[in-house]
Amino acid sequence: MKLDPDSARDYSHQIAEAIRQAIIAGELQAEGRLPSESDLAQQFNVSRPTVREALKRLAAQNLIRTQRGATGGAFVNRLSFAEAQDHLATTATLLLSMNAIDFETACEARFALERACLPMAAARRKPEHLDRMRAEITRQSDPDLTDESFCASDVAFHRALVDAAGNPVLAWHLAGAVEAMQPLMNMITFTARSRARIIAAHQALVTAITAQDSYAAQAALDDLAAYTLALGGQIRAHRARAAR
Repeated sequence: MKLDPDSARDYSHQIAEAIRQAIIAGELQAEGRLPSESDLAQQFNVSRPTVREALKRLAAQNLIRTQRGATGGAFVNRLSFAEAQDHLATTATLLLSMNAIDFETACEARFALERACLPMAAARRKPEHLDRMRAEITRQSDPDLTDESFCASDVAFHRALVDAAGNPVLAWHLAGAVEAMQPLMNMITFTARSRARIIAAHQALVTAITAQDSYAAQAALDDLAAYTLALGGQIRAHRARAAR
């Protein structure tokens, strides 16, 4: 590939993009070793520091890793859905916090995405998924559980529900909703919400998923969504009155 001297992107960015495209196209295989820095420098007709900067860009995107030693070098990473979920959740959290997404928008997105997994979760759930959800309900029922731990258990419950769908691609897309948007909603509503109401909604979901009744699961999630939205509206009205 020839670099474009008139491009708005510097050479290291162009090199990183060329290697990224080669990885996507399968020209560079997962776990495969990239050419050495000197070979890449010769190939792109740039200095080794420029190549090194390009490799740093790729490593930051988790596309490659570098190893030292006689058998070291730069290698193409074999990404896992679990790793991708973590990255997506982190990115979604940053986007929400930096761009001040309103409560209703986050709530709408989170529940719309979670609804998509209900039919599959009802059809494909395994004993371990049901056990995880029931364990979180038991945890949530502890009167001594802190607000922070209750919120964490809430996220874990819905993560288990998503995992029950048995679709890693769907689970990856939902990672941002469950791991980022749900904590945002918890942070806003935890002081006003009824734990008993949340636990009852979770129990209704488990009962429906256990019975493989996607319609009942939909009704339970819709009830939880309506309650969450109502809470958000109450809290916003309270804050508006307090600000007067």
